[in-house]
Amino acid sequence: MNNDLIYQIALTLIPNIGDVHAKALVNIYGDAQSIFKAKKKELEAIEGIGTVRANSIKAFADFTSSEAEIKFIEKYKIAPLFLTDKNYPQRLLNCYDSPVILYYRGNADLNTAKIISIVGTRNCSEYGKTITEKLIADFTEQNILVVSGLAFGIDTIAHKAALKNNLQTVGVLAHGLDRIYPTQNKTLAKQMTEQGGLLTDFISNTNPDKQNFPKRNRIVAGICDALIVIESGKKGGSLITAELGNGYNKDVFAVPGKITDTKSEGCNYLIKQNKASLITCANDLVELMNWDPKEKNQQKKQRELFIELTPDEKIIVDILQQRENIQIDELYFKSGLSSSAVATALLMLEMQNVVASLPGKVYKMI
Repeated sequence: MNNDLIYQIALTLIPNIGDVHAKALVNIYGDAQSIFKAKKKELEAIEGIGTVRANSIKAFADFTSSEAEIKFIEKYKIAPLFLTDKNYPQRLLNCYDSPVILYYRGNADLNTAKIISIVGTRNCSEYGKTITEKLIADFTEQNILVVSGLAFGIDTIAHKAALKNNLQTVGVLAHGLDRIYPTQNKTLAKQMTEQGGLLTDFISNTNPDKQNFPKRNRIVAGICDALIVIESGKKGGSLITAELGNGYNKDVFAVPGKITDTKSEGCNYLIKQNKASLITCANDLVELMNWDPKEKNQQKKQRELFIELTPDEKIIVDILQQRENIQIDELYFKSGLSSSAVATALLMLEMQNVVASLPGKVYKMI
């Protein structure tokens, strides 16, 4: 039995300890087991923990639930991904409320170069269906990973279109991996485990209860480079996911619709409020995300010909060339440079038009 995993799962089961506090504790203690072994006075002194949460940690004794979950994981060949694991989706680390642990069944690389999330209404129109299918078909050359929530409507269409076009697709679930909701998507889910995967932060025997869907949506919003909203009313999960995407400094896009169409009200609202960029085809997104390989290669050659980089600048550029964008804290971590060295390198790179800064202290190659 994996001793570390017992404590990692147990950490998510402690009353009054959510993902934000759990992540803070892991950052302090380094691993889950050390949190349980810490002295109560130590825990109480940590900002945000206090007496109530310290008592919850020290009183926790339900390790049998962790052991039962490990047996389930082993039986069904599920990969547990703790936030310190190298295979944990690194884009999620930039989200303040990202899951401490994820449960994954599939074969897609959750840290692949290009990930898009697609969301939309469960009661989509023929227009929404057609747009979704065409967008994904036109993304084939980009070799992207398509993420959605395995719900009826746009989600299901997006997953099916990805499979049809030989793209990998991952469904994020609002329940444990011991069930599929809606049940009509069982066959689809099985196909996805062979050409993508299923991902959740809920343990087995968790029902798809209403309060679980906003938690599911934060993963859909946080795991991607670009979030696309295709048909949505003015209220509902898709708008929540778009708001989350904006909060995580993701690039959010929306497909416009008729002003008289209630199914497009949400998309039109996001565009009007500058909370999403308008796209009408896959190429719009490719250009806005700077995903054109020919253009990138040309820019890279131009940089190599005309710009001499310092050692620190080269470290920063090498990191940015592996990612579409990156948050400053992750840049500190990956570069191994001091904060002042990173700041100086970024400033010089911006002045040479090599790097651009985005809202939320996010940087990308120009």
